[in-house]
Amino acid sequence: MKFEVKSGTTKNLKTDLLVVLLDKEVELSSTDDPAIQELLATLASDYSEKRVKKEYFTRWEQNGIRHLLVFHSDLNSSYILWEKIKIFASKAMAYGNDFNLSDVTFLLNGKDAAPYFGKVVEGIILGSYGFEKYKKEKNIYYPAVQVHLICSAGDFPVCTEKYNRYSLVANVVNECREIVNEPGCAVTPEVLATLAAEIGNQCGMKVSILDEKEIEANGYTGLSSVGKGSIHPPRLITLEYAPAQPSSVKLALVGKGITFDTGGISIKPADRMLEMKGDMAGAAAVLYAMKALAQLKPSIHVVGIIPSAENSPDANAQRPGDIFTAKNGKSVQVDNTDAEGRLVLIDAYARAAELKATHIVDIATLTGAVVRALGQAYAGIMGNSQPLIDAVIKSGMNHGENYWQLPLPDEYKDLLKTPYADINNVGGPYGGAITAGLFLQEFIPENTAWA
Repeated sequence: MKFEVKSGTTKNLKTDLLVVLLDKEVELSSTDDPAIQELLATLASDYSEKRVKKEYFTRWEQNGIRHLLVFHSDLNSSYILWEKIKIFASKAMAYGNDFNLSDVTFLLNGKDAAPYFGKVVEGIILGSYGFEKYKKEKNIYYPAVQVHLICSAGDFPVCTEKYNRYSLVANVVNECREIVNEPGCAVTPEVLATLAAEIGNQCGMKVSILDEKEIEANGYTGLSSVGKGSIHPPRLITLEYAPAQPSSVKLALVGKGITFDTGGISIKPADRMLEMKGDMAGAAAVLYAMKALAQLKPSIHVVGIIPSAENSPDANAQRPGDIFTAKNGKSVQVDNTDAEGRLVLIDAYARAAELKATHIVDIATLTGAVVRALGQAYAGIMGNSQPLIDAVIKSGMNHGENYWQLPLPDEYKDLLKTPYADINNVGGPYGGAITAGLFLQEFIPENTAWA
């Protein structure tokens, strides 16, 4: 995909598809073409009165513009304007793909458009993604299409800056998607470690990788226990970004890296087990977040910690009822080997403590229970620091990602009791997401903010 950011209007414009975005309160697009002005005024009224209920697409064939596509923010009431614009940009590129329109122009020269410029870029890049690595026939449209982003002359510097930032992040997101979509045979703990080393070298980050012998020697018993049933041994991966100036904050991003999850001895049902290749999505999110951060250069210290293993059943695998002692001294009974994500995360918390992290945010495909509680449109969030939780929720709102805070009630801790160890790794059939959170909380380093 080829991009061009330029200033101007519709005068002397030649394009296969002109995309215009309308909103009641903010001016995103401006045109000096009387015919387009008249059409947009009519459409604005029609959308306001609910006479038109979808985007307007027409063959135009005037003044060098072959087709015209108009969206209005009233078409989608579910999100804030930022996210609506991202969705519309993605849909616009789908029109280009369907009609093979090789030159697409977004009109973003309205007086209020600059703050939303990056969301258009994000929508275009994210919307163009498809996992096609193993397909013989691949989409040839998106790699070849020319996209023009027209802003006002006064906004050109800020819009160029937004293009650079949002295209960087969106492209890294698509790289992350590519790894998550790979089959389990292609992405193992060793592969994640190799990727981390490559990214660290490319982006100038310090990288530490512990192999299975070093993991065991250093007392990371949760990760060692989960990984010992696989021919692909575990890895504990750390990437570190340090800002130019000293930072009082050291944020640890922790990502669950189970590259394939059979459930272990507590094996999962065969139906949809293939999706368990995605049980390392938290790890991928952290790995590629670190890649973006190293280029964006924020002012805080950030470490990415990835505990990675493959959860497989064999003669060496941990058994239901096995007990190990975690690095913080607490003994853990493994009632269910399919509750393995929390066992590797607690070693990542221990690593965060060694690195003197002040804040921990962990990302994990941890429980099916949270999906049953909240459905697929909301992610569950919990933790011990309300300011940190609020910051994550606010950040998600800006990107169309919804979070719902779940409680961590002390009375539910009784569900994790066992007569044989300090804590059980599962808490019974009810409130599974909450008991998972309560389990994790027992291993958070003292005086560390966590979400």
